[in-house]
Parts: sequence; structure tokens; C-alpha cells
Amino acid sequence: MKIAVIGGGPAGLMAAEAAISEGACVDLYDAMASVGRKFLLAGKGGLNLTHSEPLKRFLARYGSRQGQFQSLLAGFGPDALREWAHELGVETFIGTSGRVFPTDLKSAPLLRAWLRRLRQLGLAIHVRHRWSGWAETGSLRFATPQGDRYVSADAVVLALGGGSWSRFGSDGAWVPLLAGRGVPIEPLKPANCGFDVAWSPHLRGRYAGHPVKPVAVAGTTHEGVEFRQQGEFVLTETGLEGGVIYAISAWLRDEIVKTGTALLRLDLAPDRDVSRLISELSRPRGSRSMASHLQRRVGISGVKAGLLRECVAKQDFADPVLLGSAIKSLPVRLVAPRPLEEAISTAGGVAFEALDQRLMIRTVPGVFCAGEMLDWEAPTGGYLLTACFASGHAAGVGAARWLQKTRSTTLGTF
Repeated sequence: MKIAVIGGGPAGLMAAEAAISEGACVDLYDAMASVGRKFLLAGKGGLNLTHSEPLKRFLARYGSRQGQFQSLLAGFGPDALREWAHELGVETFIGTSGRVFPTDLKSAPLLRAWLRRLRQLGLAIHVRHRWSGWAETGSLRFATPQGDRYVSADAVVLALGGGSWSRFGSDGAWVPLLAGRGVPIEPLKPANCGFDVAWSPHLRGRYAGHPVKPVAVAGTTHEGVEFRQQGEFVLTETGLEGGVIYAISAWLRDEIVKTGTALLRLDLAPDRDVSRLISELSRPRGSRSMASHLQRRVGISGVKAGLLRECVAKQDFADPVLLGSAIKSLPVRLVAPRPLEEAISTAGGVAFEALDQRLMIRTVPGVFCAGEMLDWEAPTGGYLLTACFASGHAAGVGAARWLQKTRSTTLGTF
């Protein structure tokens, strides 16, 4: 059984390992000069492998696709991922937020150990092989520095990523190749991304790059559902980005599509109630400036004070009720998500409805899909990597077992 895995990220590497464990002979192809480049980038600030929260809550992070991920995580979930890392000699720990990290927080040692084991298992890795579709004979066609190369395989696992961070190989070039075979594909959209706000030149020039914390963000969906999330974000030259923004990016993006903008309300003092703020702001400030008064009485200074001056009318600063209310619910209007290329991940891709339970494309037998090229999205926090590992495992096992069944059926006809 010869299986070709195309894509050397976590989903592709896991698909290769899973297929080998089922007895398949596997070759892996990647367009870049080395595999796992985006995986290494994910570990730059501390590799968040998965999350320790209860499975029901974990599954809810996948929104409308939690039904599909219930099956995928049953095959290779958060606990299995931690055990897999342990077998590679990489211990993990649970952080204060519930996120799971390697003890050294790094991705490079894990990737090195993984590749070492995969090569020992017999995996052949071919880099600088950019997949460019199928030849008329049905062979896989790759563009290489030496020219086109044609490869035959009994089954194929595609793990080509989404459409963000193209310099690491995820450029979405596979979309027209599959669409040309009639595969239903949802348009790729930015996920876990920043958003544009029409800041004044003064705010951009003075506070771009400054973190805003602690802060809570709140909003009301187009359907009237209210939400609130606490965390932090960074004010950028173009708008907002960071953890708490990524957590609600799907809603923000979809709200902008529906209505043209998304209204976000910022609570700049999440640890104080509005009555306390109003009481403190009502104290006489004497000869102190308003900036000093805000800092001394309610701890608002720097970028938070800048945001207040950006969004609150000058005359409202003299009214403690209006000012206190603004601190607790500062309206900021977002006008557009940042471009797909800048997003941490992407939504859209091959529709699950086009796949069977093994992640094989129903209309293209023998071709399986895994990872971010599938139509799903989730927030940061370990959910993205876990989904890539889980879907890669399912596709690798599925491809190998499909081949076993196909061969058994064929032999049985003689």
C-alpha cells in the first residue's frame, strides 16, 4: 500500500505516522525547503499544544463543526496528544489558563524528535515538491527545482493548510485544483485575525503597539445575543489585534459581512463597577489635570486614556456619570478584518459534507483531506493544533484502511 501525503505540517506528519502504523508505505511531499515551518512559528512564543478543559466545553470551541470533531477527537484527542508527546520524550504541563505546553515551551525539540521517529519508521520526505494537480494518467504532478515530477500512489492525503502565512507554505493554491474536480469548497476567510478601526493620526502615532490590559470586550450579535470576554489586546496602526480579539473574531468578521461594521464595547476597568467609578470621578480634582485625575482616581492612563479621548466627546469628560459609563462601555466600531495573509488561521475550505467518515472525498475515491484545508475554525488556545493532529490521524488511518478494504475486495473477486 503506497500512500502519498502532501503537506508537511502537523496534519500531514500525523497522517503519515498514522498510515505507517496501519502498515502503509508512505512518502511525504512539501513545497518548502523543510517541513513543519508554521508549526515552528506557532512555538515562537511558547507552543500551545492543546487545552485541558472538559471535552464538552472543548468541543464547543468548534462551533457548528463540533459534531464532526466529536468523532475526530474520539480517535485522537487532547489526552492522546499529550501521551504522544510523552512518547517522543517531551513532557507537558497545564498552565494557569488551562492551556497545555511542553515543559520547555519550545516546538523545535518536539519536531526534531518527531521527524527522527518518522524516518526510523520508514517515512520518505521530499521537500521542494509543490503539488500542481494530477496528470492525465492520474499521477500526481509536482513542480520541483529540477522540473515537473510525476508520482503514482494508491491513495493520497492532502494536508495543504489554509490560506494564511503563505511564506510558510499555506497559500491556498490547492483551491482551484480541487474545485476543478468538482469538490465543494467554502471560500477561505481570515480567522483569529486583527480588525481595522479608523483611528485618528494622533492615536495611531502615539499608541500603536501598546497593549491594552486588563480589558473586557462585549457586544451584541445580529440575532440579539450578548457576549462578554475578558483578556487583552494590542492597539495597532490599523486597529486592534490580540488574544481577546481573536477569541471573538468569527463573530466580528461575520457581523461585518452582514451589516458593514461591528460595534465592540470596551470595559477599560473590568475590576470596578460603574457606581464606584462615578463616585471616584466625582471627587474634586482641584488644580490637577484631567489626565492626572483619571490616573489617580480610577487608574486610567496611557493607551486607555488615549482610547477615552479618541471615543468620548470632550464635554463629556466634565460629567462623571457619562465618563464613568464610557470607561465601562466604550464604543469602538470595527470596519474590516485584516487580510487573509495576516490571519493566524483561516475558515472555509473543503466542506465536511463532501467527505465520508474517513475524511475521503466522496467524488474522488482515494483522496483524503486533513488539517486547516477543511472547513472549520476555532480560537487560539490549543484548539487549532489539536484539530490538525486529530484530523491528520483520522485521514492517515482512513487512507490505510480504505486501501486494505479495497485490496481485500479486489482479491476476493478472483
